[in-house]
Amino acid sequence: MSWQDTVAQTVTGLGFDLVDLERSAGGLLRVTIDLPWQMPTEGVEPGPEQFVTVEDCEKVTRQLQYLLEVEGLEYRRLEVGSPGIDRPLRHETDYIRFLGHVIDLTLKAPIGATGGVVAANRKKFRGTLERAADGVMWQIVWSDEPPVKPGQRVSKKRVPAPLQALTFGLDDVQQARLAPIVNFNGRTAGA
Repeated sequence: MSWQDTVAQTVTGLGFDLVDLERSAGGLLRVTIDLPWQMPTEGVEPGPEQFVTVEDCEKVTRQLQYLLEVEGLEYRRLEVGSPGIDRPLRHETDYIRFLGHVIDLTLKAPIGATGGVVAANRKKFRGTLERAADGVMWQIVWSDEPPVKPGQRVSKKRVPAPLQALTFGLDDVQQARLAPIVNFNGRTAGA
């Protein structure tokens, strides 16, 4: 069993999901964990969203230090943390979990969008993640209209820019992350 599998098994055994595992040439071993997500059941109101705490990171760090010493894996520094506001989306369950959220998407190769004119060489998009009509593919929806600045007057006659949509499969994705959007007004019911 490889050291990556051993770390993944240990993190999962402690009741967490392994989001990312990175080992740099300088001896840094970075482990990113999250609380397991369960698809909400129909008719049951979901409880408050829970987050990884410092105590959770300490618990995983202590266990991994013992494990890595036993395995004889050389490293200089071990970092265990939560995914943060720009959490990567790697598996289909991540896409299902963050349906309706704004994401940053980078494709492996440029593909065209429907409902608008997209440059043929464009590979990076920011928009709302949705399920495509077929229920298998995914879709990102965005508008190229610049956001309204606070205090800026907006004419009632102004016609909003049309929405554009790009349908993609998970095989087309090079990288996907939650867009790091910070709301300083506090949490809202939909967030």
